[in-house]
Amino acid sequence: MDEYPLSALSIALVVLLVLSGFFSMSETSMMAANRYRLRHLASQGHRGAQLAMRLLASTDKMLGVILLGNNLVNAAAATLVSVIAIELFGEEEWALAVGTLFVTFAILVFSEITPKIIGAANADRIALLLGFLLWPLLRISYPVVWFVNLFARGVLKILRLEPASGEPTALSTEELRTVVLESGRYLPEAHREILLNLFDLEHISVEDIMTPRGELESIDIAAPIEEIRDQLATSFHTRLPVYEGEPGNVIGILHLRRLLAPMLTDGLDHAALRENLATPYFIPAETPAYDQLRFFRENRQRLGLVVDEYGELLGLVTIEDIIEEIVGKFTSGMPGSELALKWDEGGAALVDGGHSLREINRALGLDLPLDGPKTLNGLILEHLRDIPELGVCLRINGIPMEVIQTENRRVKVVKIYRP
Repeated sequence: MDEYPLSALSIALVVLLVLSGFFSMSETSMMAANRYRLRHLASQGHRGAQLAMRLLASTDKMLGVILLGNNLVNAAAATLVSVIAIELFGEEEWALAVGTLFVTFAILVFSEITPKIIGAANADRIALLLGFLLWPLLRISYPVVWFVNLFARGVLKILRLEPASGEPTALSTEELRTVVLESGRYLPEAHREILLNLFDLEHISVEDIMTPRGELESIDIAAPIEEIRDQLATSFHTRLPVYEGEPGNVIGILHLRRLLAPMLTDGLDHAALRENLATPYFIPAETPAYDQLRFFRENRQRLGLVVDEYGELLGLVTIEDIIEEIVGKFTSGMPGSELALKWDEGGAALVDGGHSLREINRALGLDLPLDGPKTLNGLILEHLRDIPELGVCLRINGIPMEVIQTENRRVKVVKIYRP
């Protein structure tokens, strides 16, 4: 190569290193690009994203053209360095060794490590541009790439390995949850909370979110009609369970609006009450909340009575209870019936014993165990194996708490201290 000046050879070497860096960056960017984002952009008509998705759909061909170009350029660079070394120092063995070390160092730094770091850090943006460059290159070199891949597929078949599909792997629920958690600024916090609650709904049963039996407002059909009338007049609910004999023997659900006509015309009596009772709907305690929500929607029902394996009444769950597990609290309870779930200035919180542990954990950021009792009252009773007296202090899962009020053999109010 005496006819080529040393400066021209040096410029050619720089060009080869740049081309090698381009192919290295292309490989990393295309494989690291977010395929779901590319698919979204492609569906909106972005031409670069469409070309990138077409390349990713044939990963073997895409890698074939990238690696073909990379290896050709690297081989040419190594040969050119040898020529330059001979031009400078003659055909000395040490000169060729130094040339080999130099080209190895140059390829590693300028054509491999640096471009791949750049490609990995900006994969999504670079992939949109690479679609315009690699797709024509693949069309031009397709016969060579096909011939090389023919042997590559033969080797894979001998090794009994299937080539990876170009389609993105389907994400599990937990993986989707991680994606939502790491969405950062791309997803508003309120939307992120709703999505996370929706994922959790698969692991929640109706027993976790029901109103416990002890907190239900219900009507005794055998009570005097005047007492029932006063209860209906002051009730905060539109639907009430009606029992006969004992509270667990629910014979129907009373919709207060159905009583308007009897009350305005003939007056209210026990017969009118029985005529306006709807058949109660019972739900096994272990029914998943999501399945129950779907049943409510398909059958146009709004509430059901939760029973255990022996048919004993445990509580009541409504469609609003399940929806609130997704979007958060939006309905109001009876005025003054619930304590606010928040820390005061002293790092303590007064909590109703009937509150569900899941709700307490979510509102106060605690880690009370959820694999046993569903309410704070049940957790304390199980922990102490006795009904506590006022002022009893205890610690559960490292969380200190104090019994403030008991009522009817249950813990009514508890003060929880920030751990």
